[in-house]
Amino acid sequence: MLPTAGPAPAARALMRAEDADFRVEELMPVTLTGQGEHLWLQARKTGWNTAAVADRLADHYGLRSRDIGMAGLKDRHAVTTQWFSLPVPIKQVAPDPPDLDGVEWLTMTRHDRKLRRGTHRGNRFELCLRSVEGDRDRMEQALVRVREAGVPNYFGAQRFGNGARNLDLADQLFAGRRMKPAGRSFALSAARSHLFNQVLARRVEQGDWNRLLPGEFVCLAGSQSGFQPPDDEIAGDTLQRRLAEFDIHPSGPLPGRGRPEVAGEVLALENDVTAPFEAWLAGLVKHKVDAARRPLRAVVPDLAWDWPDADSLRMRFSLPSGSFATMLVREIIDVTEPARERPAESA
Repeated sequence: MLPTAGPAPAARALMRAEDADFRVEELMPVTLTGQGEHLWLQARKTGWNTAAVADRLADHYGLRSRDIGMAGLKDRHAVTTQWFSLPVPIKQVAPDPPDLDGVEWLTMTRHDRKLRRGTHRGNRFELCLRSVEGDRDRMEQALVRVREAGVPNYFGAQRFGNGARNLDLADQLFAGRRMKPAGRSFALSAARSHLFNQVLARRVEQGDWNRLLPGEFVCLAGSQSGFQPPDDEIAGDTLQRRLAEFDIHPSGPLPGRGRPEVAGEVLALENDVTAPFEAWLAGLVKHKVDAARRPLRAVVPDLAWDWPDADSLRMRFSLPSGSFATMLVREIIDVTEPARERPAESA
């Protein structure tokens, strides 16, 4: 029930009618050296989630699952192209990867480092929505608006598990339940994501999710860093120009340990929104999660679309890592998916 930045969509469609309707390709900024102790494999897979392929690679090469490097999780019900890495000594001839039905191995080369989570710059998407019904003119207007202004950078429902079960895990964890590392990680991630979404939702409702407020912490585009400008510079020409050019973005909290990096109006707003979650805030500190900031908006200047036939809409766009394609689509059209396991989308 998160608010949209624009008017409510005036159309509906079916998404992922078949796996080929949802295509994702990692944008990897790494220049591979062709030598080193790590073998990098690029795969195009259909009907496989990332963890399942990583487990099969570990079995095939006699490794532990945690030895397999990956930049992010990708959908099972999609055609996804992504990289994996695994340690293979230089003097050892690397055997061919396993023969898996639905997995095509595109590239195999060496590199001097393991592939780490979040290494990719982002993802390129191609989506085909079918059985489109509704006001086509308003859809076109929404598409133009999204391309020109971006979208609220919400975490998608995939972050919270089927039936938001990971939020229940968070309640249990912060109430003192002992969990295995994987369950604890899901719970902590879901809690921070939910708190961020609530702050962003408030700012969408206020109409300032894409504006700078007094006390703002500003995120630099394409970077993990940012800065807190003096209030007298917030409305200045320099920051406003950079904001309009998508060089900087307002930010929201990923709560945890550390002093707030915001002040004034922004701090008051975030404190008000997160006040009902006192136990969660304390739990994140107890579990030694470091606080961070995340951009409130995701921009898609390369968004393009066409109509392959009378009732289908095809969209092509790129998103930075950590942003969700489903959160872009919801600004344009209401979608339903075939009843099946919810995909674990990661941007």
